[in-house]
Amino acid sequence: MLERIHLAVLREVDRLGSLTAAAEALFLTQPALSHTVKKLEQQMGTAVWLREGRRLRLTQAGQFLLSVANRVLPQLENAESVLEQYRDGQRGVLRIGMECHPCYQWLLRIVSGYLGRWPDVDVDVKQKFQFGGIGALINYEIDMLVTPDPLPRPALHFEPVFAYEQVLVVNSQHRLAGQEAITAEQLAEETLITYPVPVERLDIYNQFLLPARCLPRKHKTIETTDIMLQMVASGRGVTALPKWLVTDYAPHLQLRTLRLGTDGIQKHIYLGVRETDRGIDYQQSFIEMARQADRYPL
Repeated sequence: MLERIHLAVLREVDRLGSLTAAAEALFLTQPALSHTVKKLEQQMGTAVWLREGRRLRLTQAGQFLLSVANRVLPQLENAESVLEQYRDGQRGVLRIGMECHPCYQWLLRIVSGYLGRWPDVDVDVKQKFQFGGIGALINYEIDMLVTPDPLPRPALHFEPVFAYEQVLVVNSQHRLAGQEAITAEQLAEETLITYPVPVERLDIYNQFLLPARCLPRKHKTIETTDIMLQMVASGRGVTALPKWLVTDYAPHLQLRTLRLGTDGIQKHIYLGVRETDRGIDYQQSFIEMARQADRYPL
């Protein structure tokens, strides 16, 4: 059976020019090195090299194995180096799942600075795990979950990293624009625009409208934040979004933000990780940078 040591012997003999020098480089005795190659030749039924006086000449099979060694060994050595970096928490792919549409804009605050700080760590954002993120995290399909609604599990840890208020967004000419806060009943004649998310996962429904037994006149769904805000700005409806998103993302639009009820809807963005991964340096660094998200502009 072909083993790594066989490829290493061929490469070192070719590089150093003698069995003695190759044996020293590989921390072997010369007899042990010669025995290793002889055993390979017996197993494969073909010679790897021929002796011509004091010189060794590779056979055609030997030339082939040398070309394999020159391709494969650097890849193996690189893989070992990368695995050592994984072990030491210095490198990897941070796969982030999103359970929050507007959180994507928040995430952009962090990623650029994070990639600069961790040049050997890639970031992959997976939005297809919306509202199935807990299972994806437990099953190692993602490494971190961004969610405003953590579900406690023994194997998972959720870290609150960013506090925000969910507000109603209207255009500056809207009939409610002059108020600081609104009641659920005041939305009964409105067209409410939201992301395409089940109603039971929308805060404006489960924390504001449904407890008051109220519903908007009409409910529209739009996938992108830009279009949603443009629709509101043009008077086509109202929406509920994190206040920071409206303030930072669309300062050029003529929009007003109103508190939902007297106390408002107070929320946090949480980052969920597996308990077994909490010691990984580059994951902890992301969490620390997320706590300082207001320092990173959109």
